[in-house]
Amino acid sequence: MAFKQKSCEHLKAITTVKEPKTYECETCITTGGTWVHLRTCQTCGITLCCDSSPNQHASKHAMATQHHVIASAEPKEKWLWCYEHKLINTY
Repeated sequence: MAFKQKSCEHLKAITTVKEPKTYECETCITTGGTWVHLRTCQTCGITLCCDSSPNQHASKHAMATQHHVIASAEPKEKWLWCYEHKLINTY
């Protein structure tokens, strides 16, 4: 799947990227789950696991809260993803 390098109102609204407060999925830690990669919500700052992880907590959080944009919490990865519009932007 190729990423679309465009923008939307959600991505344009991000002026300062929230950095992860922790390098663990905050939900997996409480439930005993595991994760592959981490994403940080750009609305509330929670760090959760990606869609390649068994529990997909970041996607579930976005759908439940309407917090549309996440940033990769992986070192040296500098991108934002909008769940609603399925768009990516690098920074």
